[in-house]
Amino acid sequence: MTRFLLFALAALSPAADLVLRNGKIVTLDPANPQAQAIAITAGKIVAVGSNAQIAAQIQPSTKVIDLQGSLAIPGLIEGHGHFTGVGQMKMNLNLRDAKNWNQIVAMVAAAAKEAKPGEWIIGRGWHQEKWDSKPVPDVNGFPVHDALSKAAPNNPVMLTHASGHGAFVNMAAMKAAGITKDTPNPPGGEIMKDASGNPTGMMNERAQGLIREAMNRELARRSAADREATAQREIDLAAQEAIQNGITTFHDAGSPAETIERLKARAAAGTLPLRLYVMLRESTDAVAKDAPRLRMIGFGDNHLTVRAIKRQIDGALGTRGALLLKPYSDLPTTSGAATEDLADIAKTAELAMANDYQLCIHAIGDRGNREVLDLYEREFKAHPEKKDLRWRVEHAQHIDPADIPRFAKLGVIASMQSIHATSDGPMVLPRLGEQRAREGAYVWQSLMKSGAHVSEGTDAPVEEVNPIANFYAGVTRKMKNGQPFYAEQKKSRMEELQSYTVENAYAAFEENLKGRLKTGMLGDITVLSQDILTVPEDAILKTTVEYTIVGGKVVYQHAK
Repeated sequence: MTRFLLFALAALSPAADLVLRNGKIVTLDPANPQAQAIAITAGKIVAVGSNAQIAAQIQPSTKVIDLQGSLAIPGLIEGHGHFTGVGQMKMNLNLRDAKNWNQIVAMVAAAAKEAKPGEWIIGRGWHQEKWDSKPVPDVNGFPVHDALSKAAPNNPVMLTHASGHGAFVNMAAMKAAGITKDTPNPPGGEIMKDASGNPTGMMNERAQGLIREAMNRELARRSAADREATAQREIDLAAQEAIQNGITTFHDAGSPAETIERLKARAAAGTLPLRLYVMLRESTDAVAKDAPRLRMIGFGDNHLTVRAIKRQIDGALGTRGALLLKPYSDLPTTSGAATEDLADIAKTAELAMANDYQLCIHAIGDRGNREVLDLYEREFKAHPEKKDLRWRVEHAQHIDPADIPRFAKLGVIASMQSIHATSDGPMVLPRLGEQRAREGAYVWQSLMKSGAHVSEGTDAPVEEVNPIANFYAGVTRKMKNGQPFYAEQKKSRMEELQSYTVENAYAAFEENLKGRLKTGMLGDITVLSQDILTVPEDAILKTTVEYTIVGGKVVYQHAK
């Protein structure tokens, strides 16, 4: 009788496309927090329960994965990264692990031997505060271009700072851009100069644009087919990097219309292996033109959404570009600078309101955060008819204590990156001093306890698209020296997992589609080699991604 009943139930149950069983499935669904098995049909979850409960979903056509006790969680969401930038990083010099300036010069010299005369040499990832020795000579802790210019005399070189808020170039690049001793600083940028007034090669913030214009002029000489092939390869490399790290959705923190159109074509063709939530990043005039036509939600079977606009009020702490209320402790002559005009950002805010876009503004320093919160508060009061806006502050790294409660009060999301706290920690104390660092630097718990939504990301390619390293940073706040960076602000493991799933889904208005494993939600799942919620703290970093599943399709499987 029992066998007959099971046979009858199997005959009545629709066949699942994919079933995962024999696992520890942490759903983040309060009504059903843990399960053994899950079934997905037509891209969505149709059942979550025990092995026995899901057995009826398994038919000959069903793909079945035996998790063998592995942890399955809602598909991880990268809450703030630069998608094509990840692809570009894979194609150029990766300077993230360089130990000092001399090592970087050697890498460029090796690249110059392989490059054609006049060909640009591009790299990214260096950070002077993480080197094992100070460059000699230096200006404000940054090197001067002499050694780099000798290493590549016939090739323009542009090496972007890890933060993306500065770049170091050689003499050939400065000549290509027409930069001399007499070139003035552009608005929102600095051409760093030595005591004699000569450019050192360091281009802070918007001064990078002078170099990029010269580089783009050279790239424009390439054929359209060659440029398109490069752009498509950037997408492919970024997507592969993301999915092999368990990322099922990526919040792209700023792309122009051209890139969005390219991503739309990929989504329409079904050639995006993960989902993208893209922020439009253009001048105000371009946003006015492009925002109405580019807005889309769930395009290409929920693979592309464009309903946010990105702006930037200040720079990074590493380049002393973050906008502070008081001067930098290690360079009292500066308090940072605004990188974009606040009045112009306010125009973008009005465009966001008019076109039903979320506004996401980069703010790192405490004054930068206050200026953004003030702007948001003015806009919200001017438009009381607008509800549930979920405007975001991207980074929210250093906040004056008086402004911490304002995030929850205004309904503003703090889009933060745990790994920045541990990666930048050794630099924060010299830049801010002990009191400012303790009271307002990476204050996740203070924000969450006040009721604010705190989402999670890596800011890739500033850091690697590595949720395991980011998770570890969030729950330990341990710097490379093993010391915690103000441990009272660390998250619990469940809080960190929620930030990577539930909170990131909320930050994109997608909480009814993603972030939990429950019936009706998208079949996006990340499977890990061990249980990061229970393994010893130091074992977390040994975790690998076993499967990345998007819409019930295995888009990445770890080779065994």
